[in-house]
Amino acid sequence: MDSILLAIDPQDALWIAIAFLCGFVATRVGLPPLVGFLGAGFVLHAAGAEAGEFLRVTADLGVTLLLFSIGLKLRLQSLMRPEVWGVATLHLVAVMLLMTAFVMLLALAGLQLLTDLDVRTALIIGFALTFSSTVFAVKILDEIGASTTRHARVSIGVLIIQDIAAVAFIAVTAGKLPSIWALGLLLLIPLRHLLHKLLSLTGHGELLLLFGIVLAVGGADVFEMVELKGDLGALLVGMLLASHPKANELAKALLGFKELFLVGFFLTVGMTALPGWNELVVALCLLAFLPFKSACYFGLFTLFKLRARTAWQASLNLANYSEFGLIVGTIATAAGWLPPQWLAVFAIALSLSFAISAPLATKGDRFYARWHSQIKRFERRERLAVDAEITLPRTEVVVFGMGRVGTSIYDSLAADHNGRILGVDTDEPKVGEHQKVGRNVIVGDGTNADFWSRVPGLLSEVDWIILALPAHKANLSAAERLRDQRYRGRLAATMRYPEEAESLRAAGVEFAYDLHTDAGRGFVEELHQHRRRS
Repeated sequence: MDSILLAIDPQDALWIAIAFLCGFVATRVGLPPLVGFLGAGFVLHAAGAEAGEFLRVTADLGVTLLLFSIGLKLRLQSLMRPEVWGVATLHLVAVMLLMTAFVMLLALAGLQLLTDLDVRTALIIGFALTFSSTVFAVKILDEIGASTTRHARVSIGVLIIQDIAAVAFIAVTAGKLPSIWALGLLLLIPLRHLLHKLLSLTGHGELLLLFGIVLAVGGADVFEMVELKGDLGALLVGMLLASHPKANELAKALLGFKELFLVGFFLTVGMTALPGWNELVVALCLLAFLPFKSACYFGLFTLFKLRARTAWQASLNLANYSEFGLIVGTIATAAGWLPPQWLAVFAIALSLSFAISAPLATKGDRFYARWHSQIKRFERRERLAVDAEITLPRTEVVVFGMGRVGTSIYDSLAADHNGRILGVDTDEPKVGEHQKVGRNVIVGDGTNADFWSRVPGLLSEVDWIILALPAHKANLSAAERLRDQRYRGRLAATMRYPEEAESLRAAGVEFAYDLHTDAGRGFVEELHQHRRRS
């Protein structure tokens, strides 16, 4: 009997092992594991390994599931806001022109690969490096538990506008327009009612997971069939389900598969090409432009009246180059506009931008706390409605994170505190639902130091703050922000693993509730109460 492992090339088992080892080392030194996966790609490429079919399929499936998951959390109206489409459009034009000028200056300096460079070629390079990576940004936001925060929604909105521009560029340069059958995609709008009905009937187990994979892969395939980018199809199909009550549950069900398959994506980036010295020098020069690209994001965000901290963190989320640069490089080299060595340049610039941006994005709050006064100088006095100051009645307890756990905590404490309890969540539609049923909930981000300037005096009167955010890093960050704000009240937090308790207590949390271990104790207490009532 043949082993099922024979369906996988022996090299694939090797890259899985090396990916694990490099990811493990990265986490030990305080870096996100994706930095280790990129390093594993370079190690494999240096050893002469090539990305096989299994790796390529894994990478494609990871990106498809990622974009489908983004769609599940995205509301169309968020793309219509000026701070999203305005920033994306102006940044695209401004940075493309600045990058083009920068590349021309490098050509004048006599760098290899840049001699005899004309303006058209420089514009192509500038356009390729204008974009930021959707895959990277969403992966980082998921890791720090910030995928529903204001800065995350703004960042993702900008990335989607960029992705639409990228699709248009690919269509034009490939010399093919979408098929006439693409008009049939409009039928997806009324079809969403059927999809919503099916999602309601799938339950909460493996059928839900399978339904999500079918929609993600099927949506991508349908778009490819009509000559449109498949990733865009996965994104839009996800958006059709975003308003469904089970959309968040579906996204969580896909999380493990998405995380696993994305390892293949970061490996393939690292294995794209191994640069020589000339390619490395040019890539490092392009990397030196990254701070200007990020500063342009920050300047535009503040111009559109975002608070300084939101603009700061959103800029760090986008402070990288996009895998779209590799696509442009492939098109340009095939057309003879660029020499093949530029693929290696784009690959190393992309990989290094990920490695630099990852720790910056994850530690953005710490940097903001350190340079708060300098960054706040760029903030405009005018406020968007969502950032306006909030006047609140006397409040004794604040619950951050109004998901299922946070809502249960809120409801359990509401009667004891006679309405002097406040819920805070980053998800605007979810906040609206809570308000409709009478809960006192506002939009806010506990990890954002600027949140407290919107509710002046709140910290001085609150007795308890409870952190029920969806990720340990988010709870820890919120606790650190409270410590920075010199909060003197009492602090509690939820946790999912016992080893998280030590870091929470070090950040000032006096009571940490283990959602898994303590669930049985809570059940027994409720059972005893039920028996006494009976």
